[in-house]
Amino acid sequence: MNATESSDATITGHLLDRLHSLGVTHLFGVAGDYNLRMLDEVLAHPGVQWVGTAGELGAAYAADGYARVRGFAALVTTHGVGELSAINGVAGSYAEHVPLLHIAVGPPRSKERDGAVAHHTLGDGDYEHFARAFRQVVCADAVVRPENGPDEIDRVITTCLRESRPGYLRLPQDVALANAPSPSGALHRPDRHAADQYSLTAFVDAATRRIEAADTVSVLADCLVDRFDGRAELSDLLSAGSLPHAVVVSGKGVVDESAPHYVGLYAGACSDAAVRSAIDDADLLIRAGVRLADTTSGGFTHGYDPDRGISVDPTTASVDGVVFPNVGLPAALASLARLVEGRPTSAASTTTAPHLHRSSSGDNPLSQAYLWQAVGAAVRPDHTVIADQGTPLFGISPRRLPTGARFLAQPVWGSIGYSLPALLGAQLADHSRRGLLLIGDGAAQLTIQELGTLGRLRLTPVIVLVNNDGYTVERALHSPGAAYNDIAPWRWPDLPAALGVPEPLVLTARTEAELDHSLTTAAEVTDRLIFIEARTERDDTPLLLSRFAEIAKRQARKVQ
Repeated sequence: MNATESSDATITGHLLDRLHSLGVTHLFGVAGDYNLRMLDEVLAHPGVQWVGTAGELGAAYAADGYARVRGFAALVTTHGVGELSAINGVAGSYAEHVPLLHIAVGPPRSKERDGAVAHHTLGDGDYEHFARAFRQVVCADAVVRPENGPDEIDRVITTCLRESRPGYLRLPQDVALANAPSPSGALHRPDRHAADQYSLTAFVDAATRRIEAADTVSVLADCLVDRFDGRAELSDLLSAGSLPHAVVVSGKGVVDESAPHYVGLYAGACSDAAVRSAIDDADLLIRAGVRLADTTSGGFTHGYDPDRGISVDPTTASVDGVVFPNVGLPAALASLARLVEGRPTSAASTTTAPHLHRSSSGDNPLSQAYLWQAVGAAVRPDHTVIADQGTPLFGISPRRLPTGARFLAQPVWGSIGYSLPALLGAQLADHSRRGLLLIGDGAAQLTIQELGTLGRLRLTPVIVLVNNDGYTVERALHSPGAAYNDIAPWRWPDLPAALGVPEPLVLTARTEAELDHSLTTAAEVTDRLIFIEARTERDDTPLLLSRFAEIAKRQARKVQ
């Protein structure tokens, strides 16, 4: 029986039912004395499973990975110490437009009224410190009370869905267990296809004239297409006009990278020449959900004019800088697909050849170039690839993914260590896929404890850990020999078993042939967690990182 049918449902029961109605079947977090009785209700709920993580930051990252796959997620922490441990992860979800709900359970209302010096507070009787802090990194928040609990919960969740960003609920301990008033009905979901018809008609008229006047039309896509449910409409647009198209790194995976007119990864001046020409030299560039960031545009070295062309954003569309409000992203893309249908393919549609990998039979030392060629070739359609900020992201992002593969990264927020807990969330969100985690040794040291959570839940991803002795990205950007880029040299092959992973298969690759053997073994062994330590030289960098570092260093010299 759900909250809409029960006369004695609690606030927690209503909240869990709402989450379950959105497809959320796992709730991440860390137990603390304030939330224990609430967690008893979680354990008793037939549709939601508790996933305790090693730390609250890991719970937030895991919820982020889960939400990117399922469309929504939630985490629970205790007041103060727990929620502040998670705030970095929630802020990343805000920056990357990932919808999830953070539930912080705190002292009962009686202690609030008395201004008591309760543990996990700042000792000053003010219980709103942390709610105020979270307002900077969420799109909606509420302090839940019994009399309006369901309505406030619904308001926050609905706003998260509409804006594709996180929300925050503060629940006093006694409120979480209080009886809930009858909810007002089904949860309202945003209609992404909605559009003001007058504005949409004006946009179509302007776009028609612009398309008809253009000799070449190209498309650049980013993650907002995915976050605002426009993937199918984007696919229709690309196929209708046989348009050359590229993605920025934050949008990787939003298009079929095996399609004949996919030209590759666009990163401003860091791009391959053919990709840059297709995007920067097009008479008309259609930008689908694109947000320019330094990390996705080669340090803002893009060669196109953002005030020219057609731009499709979550709730607006524009043509040569003229904005048409209240036009949803899917509606705008669907209209453009009809306008370009049957358009003849131009010479500018010539695509770059996919990267090929030839296995090595020798004992050549493993290089970054060989590593990412081999890993890219090993990606399967049923993989979810999660790349951490650092050499893994720079190395794998130019590689073409096979049709069906999913890709997760955090290039805008760029918090190292994100990817390992995000792997946990993505694996639980879709058991039909196998996770392929790509992470550096520096990043892994931040969140490696969640490897134990993966093991406890008997998940069997493939983890490729690049051991290059420290912060190689930072070395590429500034002072390669500086001590602040050094980290402790861990014995990585010992860690999976030490952290509780049952029967892990641990492999080490120092040569090209050893890497090929490791990847082949990982593809064959699917019932165990595979941990591959790939060892490369500390100053060896992927080509994309080398290009980006040169631009960043030039720009840094100009501002000194």
